[in-house]
Amino acid sequence: MIYNHKKQVFTLFAAAALMSACSVTKTYKSPDINTAGLYRDQQMTDSATIADRPWQSLFSDAKLKVLIQRGLDNNVDLKNAIQNILQAQATLRQSKLALLPSLSADATATRSKASEAAQNFPAGININTLTNTFKLSLSTSWEADIWGKLSSAKRAALASYLGTDAAKKAVQTQLIADIANNYYSLLALDQQLAITQATLKSRIANVETMKALKEGAVVNGAAVVQSEASRYATEVSIPDLKQSIRETENALNILLATAPGPVDRSTLSVQETPAALTTGVPAQLLKNRPDVQQAEFALRTAFENTNAARAYFYPSLTVTASGGFSSLDLKDLFNQSVFYNLVGGLTQPIFNQGLNKARLTKAQSAQIQAMNNFQQSLLVAGQEVSNAMYAYQTAVEKQDARTKQIAALTKAVDYTQELLRYSSATNYTDVLTSEQSLLAAQLSGISDRLQQLQSVVNLYRALGGGWKQ
Repeated sequence: MIYNHKKQVFTLFAAAALMSACSVTKTYKSPDINTAGLYRDQQMTDSATIADRPWQSLFSDAKLKVLIQRGLDNNVDLKNAIQNILQAQATLRQSKLALLPSLSADATATRSKASEAAQNFPAGININTLTNTFKLSLSTSWEADIWGKLSSAKRAALASYLGTDAAKKAVQTQLIADIANNYYSLLALDQQLAITQATLKSRIANVETMKALKEGAVVNGAAVVQSEASRYATEVSIPDLKQSIRETENALNILLATAPGPVDRSTLSVQETPAALTTGVPAQLLKNRPDVQQAEFALRTAFENTNAARAYFYPSLTVTASGGFSSLDLKDLFNQSVFYNLVGGLTQPIFNQGLNKARLTKAQSAQIQAMNNFQQSLLVAGQEVSNAMYAYQTAVEKQDARTKQIAALTKAVDYTQELLRYSSATNYTDVLTSEQSLLAAQLSGISDRLQQLQSVVNLYRALGGGWKQ
């Protein structure tokens, strides 16, 4: 009898092995996506890219490096991204263990008393209705992964884990870019404040000069009033610049996970940009951009979820076994009290209220969405690279013209001021116009330099730089 039972179980396992050879799951292949033209107007063939450079070598400012490292150590978003990785690791371990049989131990002691009146015993028969039962057993259950359902779930968990790791890298690259961009903005505001304060001193001196020229009948009272108005117009912009500096410092401290306060920094004039900005070829975005990697891992997860959903339509094989010792007396528990059972069964879904079909439909739809998101992530990456490169080029192109503009306006201010003192060929309106134009050009020149520095940072992030060591 026992032999026949073992033979039946063996036959069941053999059938499971045969069916497993006919797995209904598919093998994931990375989509073949055309990346040509993603950088717009730039046909790159050289694979060298600044994304391969560690961030420590991209930035030359030692104080900026200290801030970036502090941000990488303390930033809250980055810490949460690391916790997401730990959670995904736990899920992956669970999916791997699902392929193994479960095992549980059970120890019970039962004391029961039956009602004598309810037993309908014949008169004169004395039967003990108080019984004790002692049981010690092990039980196990295992589902054979015939159609690859459990394996697909494991691969989906692995892709999800890798996706969280890519997400952490994306947070890191964005954090580095945010710290650097805020730092450069702070330096630009510092220089704009310094120029505005120097201009204010010049405006105050101009008021005194206009008063002296009025006493000498060189100019009239209107020139004095205009000079005063110009002085106050310059002075009123200083509080706004100081407010912007304070807010930028606070924003930078949030990235560093520190309380609001001053930020140790250098100056805009000492900043350097890389000698060459190499972008590599667009196809490298697939392995350099963490968010693109994350989007493909999401696609892989959706693909494996579809595999698992498809497997639910096929029969599942479950094997359960239990055994141990059972006795009415504790002292006889291990004396000829062995029991066991072994059960193997195939379950074929016939009617499940449409659950399996709905599960597959949802999984297939989610897979299409994941594919769309993957394609979109590549398009966004190409757009960001193109925008950053063009921003850098325009900033460089403006530098020469801006330098000449500032030099010409400086001469114009000097000439009009001299003419105002010694000639009637001009008036204070000409002086005022040239001074205002000079200040605007100087402030714009700082903005040009800021654009150049930030475009390098944005290009570095857009190419996927910042997470490689």
